[in-house]
Amino acid sequence: MNIYVGNIRYDMTETELRDMFSSYGEVSSARIISDRETGRSKGFGFVEMPDDNQAKVAIESTNDKEISGRTLKVNEARPREEKPRRAPRNY
Repeated sequence: MNIYVGNIRYDMTETELRDMFSSYGEVSSARIISDRETGRSKGFGFVEMPDDNQAKVAIESTNDKEISGRTLKVNEARPREEKPRRAPRNY
């Protein structure tokens, strides 16, 4: 199951994200999304867990939990919506 994790600290590492969820079961991957131009975290990420039951427990246990002064928003990730690509800017 792919899990969306929102409102994370901007300085959180992917290792910290993985460790937070590994206490609930096996984690296949953990990635934090960053801005393409600045490389700065966008404040959310995704965790992939192969066992749906473990993933559901992880979601229930971490959603609305305060970590480092930020209340996490955690739920099953929705499929990414295809957005039309913007035309390049001509400066």
